[in-house]
Amino acid sequence: MAVQINPSILSADFSRLAEEAAAVEGADWLHVDVMDNHFVPNLTLGMPIVESLSRATGTPLDLHLMIEEPDRWAPGYVEAGAGSVTFHAEAAAAPVRLAREIRAKGARASMALKPATPIEPYEDLLPELDMLLVMTVEPGFGGQAFLDIMLPKIRRTRELINKHGLEMWLQVDGGVSAETIERCAEAGADVFVAGSAVYGAQDPAAAVRALRAQAETATASAAWACGH
Repeated sequence: MAVQINPSILSADFSRLAEEAAAVEGADWLHVDVMDNHFVPNLTLGMPIVESLSRATGTPLDLHLMIEEPDRWAPGYVEAGAGSVTFHAEAAAAPVRLAREIRAKGARASMALKPATPIEPYEDLLPELDMLLVMTVEPGFGGQAFLDIMLPKIRRTRELINKHGLEMWLQVDGGVSAETIERCAEAGADVFVAGSAVYGAQDPAAAVRALRAQAETATASAAWACGH
Protein backbone atom coordinates (compact mmCIF):
# COMPACT_ATOMS: atom_id res chain seq x y z
CA MET A 1 0.00 0.00 0.00
CA ALA A 2 1.39 3.41 -0.94
CA VAL A 3 1.40 6.08 1.75
CA GLN A 4 -0.66 9.16 0.88
CA ILE A 5 -0.50 12.58 2.52
CA ASN A 6 -3.57 14.81 2.22
CA PRO A 7 -3.07 18.35 3.58
CA SER A 8 -6.24 19.83 5.05
CA ILE A 9 -7.15 23.32 3.86
CA LEU A 10 -9.09 23.82 7.08
CA SER A 11 -5.72 25.00 8.43
CA ALA A 12 -4.93 27.12 5.36
CA ASP A 13 -5.54 30.82 4.74
CA PHE A 14 -9.06 30.90 3.26
CA SER A 15 -8.40 34.29 1.64
CA ARG A 16 -5.79 32.73 -0.66
CA LEU A 17 -6.81 29.13 -1.21
CA ALA A 18 -5.30 28.83 -4.69
CA GLU A 19 -1.88 29.82 -3.37
CA GLU A 20 -2.26 27.56 -0.36
CA ALA A 21 -3.11 24.64 -2.63
CA ALA A 22 0.03 25.33 -4.66
CA ALA A 23 2.11 25.51 -1.46
CA VAL A 24 1.68 21.77 -0.83
CA GLU A 25 3.15 20.59 -4.11
CA GLY A 26 3.77 16.86 -3.92
CA ALA A 27 0.68 16.11 -1.83
CA ASP A 28 -1.49 13.23 -3.06
CA TRP A 29 -4.84 14.91 -2.43
CA LEU A 30 -6.10 18.20 -1.02
CA HIS A 31 -8.42 17.47 1.89
CA VAL A 32 -11.46 19.74 2.02
CA ASP A 33 -13.67 19.80 5.12
CA VAL A 34 -17.28 20.77 4.44
CA MET A 35 -19.14 21.58 7.68
CA ASP A 36 -22.74 22.74 7.95
CA ASN A 37 -23.06 23.96 11.57
CA HIS A 38 -25.64 21.20 12.16
CA PHE A 39 -23.89 17.83 12.02
CA VAL A 40 -20.87 19.55 13.61
CA PRO A 41 -20.75 22.89 15.47
CA ASN A 42 -18.83 24.76 12.79
CA LEU A 43 -19.45 26.25 9.35
CA THR A 44 -16.77 26.19 6.68
CA LEU A 45 -17.37 26.19 2.93
CA GLY A 46 -19.71 24.77 0.33
CA MET A 47 -20.09 23.81 -3.29
CA PRO A 48 -19.10 27.12 -4.95
CA ILE A 49 -15.74 27.14 -3.15
CA VAL A 50 -15.14 23.50 -4.08
CA GLU A 51 -15.88 24.30 -7.73
CA SER A 52 -13.44 27.23 -7.67
CA LEU A 53 -10.76 25.23 -5.89
CA SER A 54 -11.04 22.34 -8.35
CA ARG A 55 -10.34 24.78 -11.18
CA ALA A 56 -7.44 26.40 -9.34
CA THR A 57 -5.39 23.28 -8.56
CA GLY A 58 -4.25 20.14 -10.31
CA THR A 59 -4.20 18.24 -7.01
CA PRO A 60 -7.33 16.07 -6.71
CA LEU A 61 -9.83 17.05 -4.02
CA ASP A 62 -10.63 14.73 -1.11
CA LEU A 63 -13.97 15.97 0.26
CA HIS A 64 -14.95 15.22 3.86
CA LEU A 65 -18.63 16.02 4.32
CA MET A 66 -19.42 16.72 7.97
CA ILE A 67 -23.01 17.54 7.12
CA GLU A 68 -26.56 16.37 7.64
CA GLU A 69 -28.36 14.74 4.70
CA PRO A 70 -25.24 13.62 2.78
CA ASP A 71 -27.52 11.40 0.68
CA ARG A 72 -28.97 14.61 -0.76
CA TRP A 73 -25.79 16.66 -1.11
CA ALA A 74 -22.83 14.34 -1.70
CA PRO A 75 -23.43 13.59 -5.41
CA GLY A 76 -23.34 17.32 -6.17
CA TYR A 77 -19.84 17.57 -4.76
CA VAL A 78 -18.66 15.03 -7.33
CA GLU A 79 -20.12 17.27 -10.03
CA ALA A 80 -18.35 20.23 -8.37
CA GLY A 81 -14.99 18.53 -8.97
CA ALA A 82 -14.28 16.20 -6.04
CA GLY A 83 -12.25 13.09 -6.81
CA SER A 84 -13.18 11.45 -3.52
CA VAL A 85 -16.22 12.09 -1.32
CA THR A 86 -16.47 10.98 2.29
CA PHE A 87 -19.81 10.92 4.08
CA HIS A 88 -20.41 10.10 7.74
CA ALA A 89 -21.97 6.81 8.73
CA GLU A 90 -23.83 8.64 11.49
CA ALA A 91 -25.53 10.97 8.99
CA ALA A 92 -26.22 8.80 5.93
CA ALA A 93 -29.72 7.34 5.57
CA ALA A 94 -28.71 4.76 2.95
CA PRO A 95 -24.90 4.42 2.91
CA VAL A 96 -24.70 1.63 0.33
CA ARG A 97 -26.94 3.45 -2.13
CA LEU A 98 -25.00 6.67 -1.54
CA ALA A 99 -21.61 5.01 -2.03
CA ARG A 100 -22.82 3.48 -5.30
CA GLU A 101 -24.14 6.83 -6.49
CA ILE A 102 -20.83 8.56 -5.74
CA ARG A 103 -18.94 5.84 -7.61
CA ALA A 104 -21.37 5.98 -10.53
CA LYS A 105 -20.66 9.69 -10.90
CA GLY A 106 -16.94 8.95 -11.17
CA ALA A 107 -15.49 9.63 -7.72
CA ARG A 108 -14.11 7.41 -4.99
CA ALA A 109 -16.65 6.68 -2.24
CA SER A 110 -15.59 6.86 1.39
CA MET A 111 -17.32 6.59 4.76
CA ALA A 112 -16.19 8.26 7.99
CA LEU A 113 -16.69 7.12 11.58
CA LYS A 114 -16.71 9.42 14.60
CA PRO A 115 -14.50 8.30 17.52
CA ALA A 116 -17.41 6.67 19.38
CA THR A 117 -18.75 4.82 16.31
CA PRO A 118 -17.46 1.23 16.08
CA ILE A 119 -16.34 -0.28 12.80
CA GLU A 120 -17.78 -3.76 13.37
CA PRO A 121 -21.45 -3.02 12.44
CA TYR A 122 -20.26 -1.78 9.04
CA GLU A 123 -18.12 -4.79 8.11
CA ASP A 124 -20.52 -5.97 5.40
CA LEU A 125 -20.51 -2.50 3.78
CA LEU A 126 -16.75 -2.34 3.26
CA PRO A 127 -16.76 -3.81 -0.28
CA GLU A 128 -18.97 -0.88 -1.34
CA LEU A 129 -16.30 1.64 -0.31
CA ASP A 130 -12.98 2.81 -1.71
CA MET A 131 -11.83 4.26 1.62
CA LEU A 132 -12.77 4.21 5.30
CA LEU A 133 -11.97 7.26 7.44
CA VAL A 134 -11.36 6.74 11.15
CA MET A 135 -11.65 10.10 12.90
CA THR A 136 -8.89 10.51 15.49
CA VAL A 137 -10.54 13.61 16.98
CA GLU A 138 -14.18 14.64 17.35
CA PRO A 139 -15.12 16.19 13.98
CA GLY A 140 -15.84 19.89 13.75
CA PHE A 141 -12.65 21.79 14.48
CA GLY A 142 -9.02 21.74 13.36
CA GLY A 143 -6.04 21.78 15.68
CA GLN A 144 -7.33 19.21 18.19
CA ALA A 145 -5.11 16.77 20.06
CA PHE A 146 -4.82 13.24 18.66
CA LEU A 147 -6.88 10.59 20.48
CA ASP A 148 -4.57 7.64 21.18
CA ILE A 149 -7.58 5.51 22.11
CA MET A 150 -8.40 5.34 18.39
CA LEU A 151 -5.31 3.24 17.58
CA PRO A 152 -7.00 -0.10 18.42
CA LYS A 153 -9.93 0.89 16.18
CA ILE A 154 -7.51 1.58 13.31
CA ARG A 155 -5.99 -1.87 13.87
CA ARG A 156 -9.41 -3.57 13.90
CA THR A 157 -10.39 -1.77 10.72
CA ARG A 158 -7.21 -2.85 8.96
CA GLU A 159 -7.82 -6.43 10.09
CA LEU A 160 -11.30 -6.37 8.57
CA ILE A 161 -9.99 -4.92 5.30
CA ASN A 162 -7.37 -7.66 5.11
CA LYS A 163 -9.87 -10.33 6.15
CA HIS A 164 -12.01 -9.55 3.11
CA GLY A 165 -9.04 -9.07 0.77
CA LEU A 166 -10.06 -5.51 -0.08
CA GLU A 167 -7.91 -2.93 -1.86
CA MET A 168 -9.53 -0.06 0.02
CA TRP A 169 -7.63 2.76 1.71
CA LEU A 170 -7.71 3.48 5.46
CA GLN A 171 -7.56 7.18 6.25
CA VAL A 172 -6.98 8.93 9.58
CA ASP A 173 -7.92 12.55 10.25
CA GLY A 174 -7.32 14.59 13.40
CA GLY A 175 -4.14 15.50 15.23
CA VAL A 176 -1.90 13.82 12.63
CA SER A 177 1.62 15.21 13.01
CA ALA A 178 5.28 14.20 13.21
CA GLU A 179 4.53 12.96 16.74
CA THR A 180 1.58 10.73 15.81
CA ILE A 181 1.84 9.66 12.17
CA GLU A 182 4.13 6.69 12.80
CA ARG A 183 1.71 5.21 15.34
CA CYS A 184 -1.14 5.58 12.85
CA ALA A 185 0.87 3.89 10.11
CA GLU A 186 1.93 1.05 12.38
CA ALA A 187 -1.73 0.50 13.33
CA GLY A 188 -2.81 0.19 9.70
CA ALA A 189 -3.55 3.61 8.20
CA ASP A 190 -2.17 4.44 4.77
CA VAL A 191 -3.84 7.82 4.03
CA PHE A 192 -3.08 10.68 6.39
CA VAL A 193 -4.89 14.01 6.68
CA ALA A 194 -2.65 16.68 8.18
CA GLY A 195 -3.75 20.26 8.76
CA SER A 196 -1.75 22.41 11.14
CA ALA A 197 1.24 20.04 10.87
CA VAL A 198 1.49 21.09 7.21
CA TYR A 199 0.09 24.59 6.99
CA GLY A 200 1.60 25.61 10.31
CA ALA A 201 5.08 24.78 8.99
CA GLN A 202 7.40 27.34 7.40
CA ASP A 203 7.62 25.17 4.29
CA PRO A 204 4.36 23.22 3.81
CA ALA A 205 5.71 21.17 0.89
CA ALA A 206 8.72 20.10 2.98
CA ALA A 207 6.35 19.15 5.81
CA VAL A 208 4.44 16.90 3.41
CA ARG A 209 7.67 15.19 2.35
CA ALA A 210 8.78 14.70 5.96
CA LEU A 211 5.45 13.22 7.03
CA ARG A 212 5.47 10.89 4.03
CA ALA A 213 8.98 9.66 4.91
CA GLN A 214 7.95 8.97 8.51
CA ALA A 215 4.83 7.07 7.47
CA GLU A 216 6.70 5.03 4.85
CA THR A 217 9.34 4.00 7.37
CA ALA A 218 6.71 2.94 9.91
CA THR A 219 4.70 1.08 7.27
CA ALA A 220 7.74 -0.84 6.04
CA SER A 221 8.09 -2.57 9.42
CA ALA A 222 4.38 -2.79 10.31
CA ALA A 223 2.99 -6.29 10.79
CA TRP A 224 -0.14 -5.57 8.76
CA ALA A 225 1.92 -4.45 5.74
CA CYS A 226 4.67 -7.08 5.68
CA GLY A 227 2.66 -10.12 6.73
CA HIS A 228 4.43 -11.13 9.93
